[in-house]
Amino acid sequence: MIVRHSEPVLLVGGGVVTPAQLRRAQSFCDVAVAADGGAEALMSGDIMPDAVIGDFDSISDTARAAIPQDRLHAIAEQDSTDFDKCLRNIDAPLVIGLGFGGARLDHELAAFNTLVRRPERRCLLLGQDNIAFLAPPALHLPLEAGTPVSLFPMAAVEGVSDGLHWPIAGLNFTPDGQIGTSNMATGDVSLNFTTPKMLLLLPQTCFELAVRALQDTRPSWSR
Repeated sequence: MIVRHSEPVLLVGGGVVTPAQLRRAQSFCDVAVAADGGAEALMSGDIMPDAVIGDFDSISDTARAAIPQDRLHAIAEQDSTDFDKCLRNIDAPLVIGLGFGGARLDHELAAFNTLVRRPERRCLLLGQDNIAFLAPPALHLPLEAGTPVSLFPMAAVEGVSDGLHWPIAGLNFTPDGQIGTSNMATGDVSLNFTTPKMLLLLPQTCFELAVRALQDTRPSWSR
């Protein structure tokens, strides 16, 4: 394990990251990790990475030279993404990820794949418009009525809900069958799921309350 921390950890990738996103994430994190070229975004925000993890095919020579050598952790294998390399080497109650979606759909899909393949690593991805995370076994969200709530299964999964306009009890979710996008909160939402296969997507305005809800939720999935 490269990074161990008892509080949430900020993880920044090589996608688009805004100063506003960094400020929002930093309000919960005092440790910052870069996924390879994500070091550039951190350093442009005057944040020195506590660790840089990846295959180092995108970090610039300038950034690499400016970072202490003991913070550089090269993992050469090409069978996993830099996001996966980082997530499996961070032991923290929550990882807040920036710069893992947006411009390239294949990169975003790969990040979603990693969320499901690493259910023991609780991680929330903050994007320009939405947040996404793997739903834990049980979760309570204090949402306002009318808030969009999208559920997307990455494999077969069932669940029950309270506070959704269209309840999910009795539905058999699959990626090529029943999905749950464009649902809506009627107020506070409670969710329970049978397996670690459901992605939950919310507007980015829900970031802070989702972070607090995930921090308050125990236990999480384990391998």
